[in-house]
Amino acid sequence: MEEKYFRNKVIWFTFIFSVLVIWVHSYNAVLFLGKTGVAYRVDLLERFWGNTVAQIAVPGFFLISSYLFFRGFTMEKLWIKWNSRIRSILVPYIMWNFLYYLGYVIGSRIPFISRVIGKGRIPFTFPEAAQAVLHFSYNYVFWYLNQLILLVLIAPVIYMVVKRKASGIALLAGILAAIYLGGALPLVNLDALFYYSFGAYAAIHGKEIAESSFNKNSLVAGCVLFVAGCLVKNVDIPGHVRGEYAAATVCFRLMIPVSLWLIIPGRYLNEVKDWMKQNFFLYAIHFSVVRLINKTGALLLPPVPGITVGLYITMPLFCILISTAVSLLLRKYLPLIWCLFNGGR
Repeated sequence: MEEKYFRNKVIWFTFIFSVLVIWVHSYNAVLFLGKTGVAYRVDLLERFWGNTVAQIAVPGFFLISSYLFFRGFTMEKLWIKWNSRIRSILVPYIMWNFLYYLGYVIGSRIPFISRVIGKGRIPFTFPEAAQAVLHFSYNYVFWYLNQLILLVLIAPVIYMVVKRKASGIALLAGILAAIYLGGALPLVNLDALFYYSFGAYAAIHGKEIAESSFNKNSLVAGCVLFVAGCLVKNVDIPGHVRGEYAAATVCFRLMIPVSLWLIIPGRYLNEVKDWMKQNFFLYAIHFSVVRLINKTGALLLPPVPGITVGLYITMPLFCILISTAVSLLLRKYLPLIWCLFNGGR
């Protein structure tokens, strides 16, 4: 696959994953319809899509982020990679977390907006600000960036293990076994480590497969992997041990993005539009947009199931429109602010 097709495909996939993440955070049935039978039926439909289908998005982000980090990686390039991630990940992480905190502080002091937020009067203090910045306490979706920062820090260790095929496979098997047994690490989520390590292994040992031109073999392999992933998700493992189900879910969330990558031909994807390239900004801004629209809608709109479902389905459209408009304004009038909040992308 030529480099331009590969890059175009990466943006397509990150855009699709960004849209799926919006649906993950757009549940509104009980908020709009109350604790009623209709609300729970609508909620069941929304959560099937959001908790099953759309949950492949963040694993997909980990896979792509890892693959791009380890693509052509050597230890001599470590400082270059780390420096680029300081600009593209760490700085936006700090900026967005503080902005969300500041937004909640201001909003909690404005009568109508305070009702929408529903958190009371939020203190404006240094300890609270530090907690917000370091632990994303007012920007919950940035748990992903928090994990990604930690994974980038331990990337040299991952590389030293996965650069050999046998030890790389052993690492992946060991992480999956730990998930199956219900294990945990102090700071890094085991599932995030699994996806990131798989992406590293693919970048080092599977580049020819991941970046090959579309062919019959990749199509067949992708279809087989897709079916296998669906079967794994629906396997009823006896014992009712939480870790067993977690391992099956992790396998499903890994296999579906990988299978889609193999199935969808990069050469035949249309060139991405400019508004499809702002995926980090869309990811960062969508949570506030979703919460504002849903909570305001619950206060102002009639409790009608059709409105509830319609708003849930179209929520990505609202987020994309607002994100695109704000990004255009920032790029035109405040380019430095745009660069900081978008990680120099």
